[in-house]
Amino acid sequence: MSIPTVDSVNFAGKRVLVRVDFNVPLNAQFEVTDPTRIRAAIPTLKKILNDGGSLILMSHLGRPKEGPSDKFSLRHTLPVICELLGRDVDFADDCLGESARTATSALRPGQVLLLENLRFYKQEEKGDSEFAKALAAYGDYYVNDAFGTAHRAHASTAVIAHEFNGRCCFGYLMAAEIDNASRVLEHAEKPFTAIMGGAKVSDKILIIEQLMPRVDHLIIGGGMAYTFIKARGGQIGSSLCEQDKLDLALDILQKAEALGVQIHLPVDSVNGDRFAADASVAVTAADAIPEGWMGLDIGPVSAQRFSEVIQQSRTILWNGPMGVFEMDAFAAGTRTAAEAIASATAKGSFSLIGGGDSAAAIHKFGLADRVSYVSTGGGALLEYFEGKELPGVRMVLDANT
Repeated sequence: MSIPTVDSVNFAGKRVLVRVDFNVPLNAQFEVTDPTRIRAAIPTLKKILNDGGSLILMSHLGRPKEGPSDKFSLRHTLPVICELLGRDVDFADDCLGESARTATSALRPGQVLLLENLRFYKQEEKGDSEFAKALAAYGDYYVNDAFGTAHRAHASTAVIAHEFNGRCCFGYLMAAEIDNASRVLEHAEKPFTAIMGGAKVSDKILIIEQLMPRVDHLIIGGGMAYTFIKARGGQIGSSLCEQDKLDLALDILQKAEALGVQIHLPVDSVNGDRFAADASVAVTAADAIPEGWMGLDIGPVSAQRFSEVIQQSRTILWNGPMGVFEMDAFAAGTRTAAEAIASATAKGSFSLIGGGDSAAAIHKFGLADRVSYVSTGGGALLEYFEGKELPGVRMVLDANT
């Protein structure tokens, strides 16, 4: 896939409409607690500014249901954007209307304007073409650098590209996300290990099916592992289990065997007597969890075995934690996996951390700079690996042909 990036354009004197993904977490004081997504967009923004262009930034924040709301206002992100970009950023208190039109038309080279939350308008998520046309009127050029929303056919992420007739491209972040995902999916060096975690088998079935013919090892942890263990006749107490997916789990195990893929399931489990940070803790065999107890992390033997497989791999994809890593009592399995990935990477392996909870974990353990690439898009990356077309990618490509 040929990805046209900002490197192919000189933006001197251009007003550039950039779709960024500044959907970042805020604390009770509305302060940004994790600026990763903002930081990831900075190289693209600086390239445009250094060319002599001006910037109109548009994004969503959260999921406002009832229109404009201060807790979902993008103005809360301004201090971090200004700090990371190294210059002042103006703010339009709406993304449509006279104030936005006036502010965008007054921009001069080197100036930056942030529009208010796009999702204050229901037309954004509906992919409304008139809404997209109104946004497009602000800029001479459109750049999509929001991989985290590339799987959504929203007005600002996809539909808008058709308003620019070839005057659109991808930012560095979008290009890097696609390049790294393609490397894993199409050019993985062997042995290739995929680590799947998280709550539900149903959330990961499509990606497992896509990866099965490609991987050598499939490590399964997190809540979804207990569905597999139950399917094989194990006792899992009150652990998370999708009762209607037991046959599916067995089918996955059979397909893996037929393809020569080694599936690694937990052999021991760290259990809690309730889902709480201060729960009582007991370690048992993963298939012998007593009633009233729930598996909340892989056990130490499993963590060691998984670590050995990971460190012998040349390509590693990690999508989903091994346990409830947000609680310290149940974080050891996820931490061990993260450390093993960092160790393998240091020895020359390629490692892709698949956004979402995996990205949160790798940052929590301070290992983000010791892996090959940390994706900013959980859902988008998942859909890419499931073989689905990403509207935010396809429509920009189509608009350039």
